Amino acid sequence: MTTVEAPAKQSFVEPGGIEAIPLERRHGSPWQLLATWTAPNLEFATVFVGVIAVAFFGLGFPQAMLALVLGNALGALSQGILSTWGPRDGVAQMVLGRVAFGTRGNILPAGLNTVMAGLGWFATNSVSGAFALATLTGMPIWLALVIIVVIQVGVAIVGHNFVQAFERYATVVLGVIFLVAAIFALLSGDLAGGANGGPAGFSAGVGGFSVAMAAAFGYAAGWNPYAADYTRYLAPTTSRLKIGLAAGIGNFVSCTLLMAAGAAAATALQFGDANPTDLFTSAAIMPVVVGDLTLLAIFFGAISANALNIYSGAMSFLAVGIRIPLTLRRAIVAGAFGVVGFFVALAASADPSGSYENFLLVIAYWIAPWLGVVLADRLYRRGTRIAPFLADDARYVNRPGLIALVVAMVLSIWLFANQTLYTGLLVAPTERFAGGFVADYGIGDLTPLVGFVLAVAIYVALVPVFRPGRGAPLDPSGAEEPAHVDAASLT
Repeated sequence: MTTVEAPAKQSFVEPGGIEAIPLERRHGSPWQLLATWTAPNLEFATVFVGVIAVAFFGLGFPQAMLALVLGNALGALSQGILSTWGPRDGVAQMVLGRVAFGTRGNILPAGLNTVMAGLGWFATNSVSGAFALATLTGMPIWLALVIIVVIQVGVAIVGHNFVQAFERYATVVLGVIFLVAAIFALLSGDLAGGANGGPAGFSAGVGGFSVAMAAAFGYAAGWNPYAADYTRYLAPTTSRLKIGLAAGIGNFVSCTLLMAAGAAAATALQFGDANPTDLFTSAAIMPVVVGDLTLLAIFFGAISANALNIYSGAMSFLAVGIRIPLTLRRAIVAGAFGVVGFFVALAASADPSGSYENFLLVIAYWIAPWLGVVLADRLYRRGTRIAPFLADDARYVNRPGLIALVVAMVLSIWLFANQTLYTGLLVAPTERFAGGFVADYGIGDLTPLVGFVLAVAIYVALVPVFRPGRGAPLDPSGAEEPAHVDAASLT
């Protein structure tokens, strides 16, 4: 059996926080993950990754697509793997991180994801949705932001089941509109050319390719720290293969299609300081009616993405271990993030292109080494129980995980980061534009690759030294029900 009947009656707003989901409350099908990880990518932020690969990273359309496909494939693969971890213990992804980093050590990655998800991604997507609504209606950007924030927060506050249902319906409606928009974008572009009708190829060298690939990975893998959040309600007996395929395929296909549309549009138009949403939906790319529908889809696509960002951002905040002894603590935290995120989004709206490029790379800078640690740790614990390490009162310590994460992040960023905010020690100074096109990107941005490899190597090397607790053999049923996972439940 891969499904369990839902309880007869549930409260409208999902109660509680990050406690483990008991077996009697497990329900759902693994194939619902196709919609869960398709809908949030049907937004302009995804399109813009393709735009910057051509317009800012100097790649022709064919080279950009190769970089984007590789980056998306890696992010989707890890999304599928992490999604299979939710049903066994019934807890969120950042709670599972307590095993790899220790109870207190997990505060760092959980805190990072709180900021990146609840504020960073929330602001990024809110800006693109607000620009679309402002373009469509003529209203001021601040008012468009207020409207989109209120709707997003409302969906996230209600909770898991409503979020899943919203994503299912959004996938169908948004999927049709963006598919049509993507077809027109591909038809309007020069699929053998480069930016704004320029030459195809590696105008910025191999470095431009590595930066584009890192940006695509940063986007697709940006969902990795949420993966188990949306599978923890599934029964432990649910097929791991089906879970991995549904999550991975949903992520990969939606990202690749919309990034292709963005890359094609960048070969037809000059994307500079102008509103990129206006350009993508302009008459030069698609008919006016399709453009207006696409603007509406961009608005609702931002809501689809941010419903997950706020929900999982709240889960990460609670995973830090902060005690909020209220029944609706998760919902309250989600609402608070919406208020703060509004002001962050308002500030980011002044320079959407520059802010987004830097944000995509920063996402990959921390997710890659985090991913290296959790994957290496999971391999170390294969076939063992991890429930005792998840409790708030476990005081479990795993020094190799925290050391590997910090050292890998610091070294990879210090030596290899390549963006407008900071250039790594081993990255030659770069000249971004010459004659309207990117001229040089040096060795590009190898930070995610180096960070991942370093994290795995350091963790594997330190495990024999510190010998972190490994756990007793796992029960043949493969299911665990951790106790005292939520700090609010402690007395």
